[in-house]
Amino acid sequence: MSIVYIVSAPSGSGKSTLVAKLLTMVRNLDFSVSYTTRPPRGVEQNRKEYFFVSKEEFNAMIAADEFLEYADVFGNCYGTARRFLREAQAHGNDLLLDIDVQGAEQIQRKIPEAVSIFILPPDWHTLESRLRNRGSDAEEVIRRRLDTARREIENYSKYDYILINNLLDQSAGQLKDIVLAERLKTKDRSELSSELSEDEKRLLETAKACQLEQAQERVQPILASFKSSG
Repeated sequence: MSIVYIVSAPSGSGKSTLVAKLLTMVRNLDFSVSYTTRPPRGVEQNRKEYFFVSKEEFNAMIAADEFLEYADVFGNCYGTARRFLREAQAHGNDLLLDIDVQGAEQIQRKIPEAVSIFILPPDWHTLESRLRNRGSDAEEVIRRRLDTARREIENYSKYDYILINNLLDQSAGQLKDIVLAERLKTKDRSELSSELSEDEKRLLETAKACQLEQAQERVQPILASFKSSG
């Protein structure tokens, strides 16, 4: 049975970079490339970063029930095709979904056992700086993304794990440990040695520290920084 991992974050939180690093560190983990109606940006390539399709093609896929989830984000449509889950299951792999809170809510309804991870920036000012340093968005778009981020972070408590992306390599390591810890939990104890290895103990401890109930105290200052910026 494939584990489905949901990763969500406000735009500018470093989610795409973390996901890219994770895919180089963890084997047997498929990545679902989303479909979108927005035009490519910069050096983005069709079928690599996204499947770029027309609104008509996207609507036809909706009508054919080809999406696990889909959502409208800033006037553009994004969706996850069902076929990626079928392909992961056929190959005995797990599946990673990089989706926003709208899509995550749909997946959690359809696949309640999915493992959900919410990535947060260290604070409001760091997020704003990251968005501005991209140099690709107009001021209006940046303000809209920041306003959306303020609303999106209110959904953090709907996720199993909270990851605060302050130091990239550290955060990537924590994300890897969460994925591997969840795999370890699904193994039959008879498949494991009588005692966990030191590395297995370490990754379980790291994952536990990122669980929602353990992360609540660390999240509060971040939420406060977003509120004070409004």
